[in-house]
Amino acid sequence: MAKVKQDTIVNEIVKDIKNKNYKPIYFFTGDEPYYIDKLAEFIEKNVLHESERDFNLSILYGGGSGSNAVDVKTILSTAKRFPMMSEYQVVIVREAQSVVDITRKLNDLLEYAKSPQNSTILVFAYKYKKLDGRSAFIKEVKKSGVYFDGKKKYENEMPVWVAKVLKGKGYTIDERANQMLVSFLGTDLSKVSKELDKLEIVLEKGTHITANHIEDNVGISKDYNTFELTTALGLKDVLKANRIINFFAKNPKDNPILATLPLIFSYFSKILIIHSLTDKSKQSIAKELGVNPFFVDEYITASRNYDKRKAVRVISFLRDADTATKGITASALPQGEILKELVYKILH
Repeated sequence: MAKVKQDTIVNEIVKDIKNKNYKPIYFFTGDEPYYIDKLAEFIEKNVLHESERDFNLSILYGGGSGSNAVDVKTILSTAKRFPMMSEYQVVIVREAQSVVDITRKLNDLLEYAKSPQNSTILVFAYKYKKLDGRSAFIKEVKKSGVYFDGKKKYENEMPVWVAKVLKGKGYTIDERANQMLVSFLGTDLSKVSKELDKLEIVLEKGTHITANHIEDNVGISKDYNTFELTTALGLKDVLKANRIINFFAKNPKDNPILATLPLIFSYFSKILIIHSLTDKSKQSIAKELGVNPFFVDEYITASRNYDKRKAVRVISFLRDADTATKGITASALPQGEILKELVYKILH
């Protein structure tokens, strides 16, 4: 069976809710909180009319203490109530992973899932971890409700996601600006989404977003960022690489080495992948690396500048630098000095 993309599943859930094809239980879980929060919020805002929410919308929070602690009994007693002057009531359990007895009371939840209140839409936002998928409760949810497992995106998936979100907002973005954004913000969808929302506020619809827009509105230098650093390293542009790391050394809070090292590691890991390929056509390289074809020429050049042996050595240098940043080695150097030493080793 072909694997269904996560975004497709989210779109199907949203479509069903828009079409009023409701399920009695929604269990949103996983280590990526972005979609969990967005889906719960969508149900909160789109099932009930505004005039119905005062009496028919209940938001419960896990993690409380004393009289504020939410337990399974409270959740189920709320879910079993009947709506007032409405066809449905909505019960949303936020931070459900922190409900005091949720793992001990799965049998109680199972009994409810077998015979749910049809006029109740019960939503669990269970973030950062998962209940045992083999439990009878989760199996019942999958049978009669909706179970969604939100997974973090890989680095190479982020540019496509950014472009897709911006397209939905009425914008386009060039490849360099996209990579700047992803390199700086990483794979945290909530963090990236907030920055895209800011761009929507300040830029007119239809704007083609460039590196200048990112620099002016997100605060990422278009010349001094990790994306430009890895490019300079790959092309062996010694002058540019040293300019960037000197800038990083002077601005360590905005350019932490612990955020820089993984991106350099990812870059040289891609170079190693190229060396392992039998088919070194541009199409094959783009597919295997999971990058936009726009950047393939750069990676090909980098693979010529760093043979397999040298690329492996670079990975070793990165491990040494990572160890040094964590204070494991005897000599404790400032982060800027560790980065300068690393870049010197890579380039020479």
